[in-house]
Amino acid sequence: MDENKSAQFGGVTTGGHSSLDYNSYLMVEQLKTLQVCQSEPAHHDEPLFIIIHQTYELWFKLIIHELDLVLDLMKQGNVRRATHFMRRAVAIMRLLVQQIHILETMSPTDFLGFRHKLNPASGFQSSQFREIEFIAGMKEERMLMHFKNDAVAFVDLKKRFDAPTLKDEFYALLRRHGFSLPMPESQGADLAEDPKVLAENIALEEIRVKELCRLYQEDQLGELHDLAETLIDIDELIALWRTHHVTVVERIIGFKRGTGGSEGVAYLRSTLVKRCFQDLWSVRTALT
Repeated sequence: MDENKSAQFGGVTTGGHSSLDYNSYLMVEQLKTLQVCQSEPAHHDEPLFIIIHQTYELWFKLIIHELDLVLDLMKQGNVRRATHFMRRAVAIMRLLVQQIHILETMSPTDFLGFRHKLNPASGFQSSQFREIEFIAGMKEERMLMHFKNDAVAFVDLKKRFDAPTLKDEFYALLRRHGFSLPMPESQGADLAEDPKVLAENIALEEIRVKELCRLYQEDQLGELHDLAETLIDIDELIALWRTHHVTVVERIIGFKRGTGGSEGVAYLRSTLVKRCFQDLWSVRTALT
């Protein structure tokens, strides 16, 4: 591991000159000090809530680490390796979908015993989850601007917002393999209602979807097909994570407003229809 990677992950390095044991390598003692309860006296279920969310953030960090490599591998044209590391990211997301249900072992009244201490913190403020969304292609400027008062998070998210996405690199890879994948010259919510722009976008989408059908029809494109399926996997699991999240939240707090001021369950339900790779989903309808 090079120095930058070691610093990124807070690693302990010995240079091969001193002993290293399990606890020091993983910084177990330091990890155990990071669960700081806000309730006084500490509510029994608050450590559960903290540890689950801290664990999420660690997994988010690893997903970002893997997706960064996938972006590089697609740029290099290394389809097999890109697929391998996408499958790892998918495996992590599948675990996260299940992990959230541990919160259901906490009763609504127990959560209310310390929930008021969390204001104004909210899961909405997870900058790493927003990074994953931006990398996958789900970019919304309002989400970026939500972090404008967090200097560190805003800089990281702005870089992600301006950088190529998984879809960008995948389409660039496909174009190098002879695919015709035209994109709209100009995009944005202000243009979406223009009838001419809308018609042009629909026509371009039809061309892309027809081309992408080749991934499922031509055997020689097997490696590219497998990579495409991992993109569908991660998209599906992000959607499933949202679905499970909103269900667990409703089960525990009903329709109360979120601690960060959001509409709570109502807002979370509005996010369930989002897709990162809509063209690949549309292929399912277009295939004959």
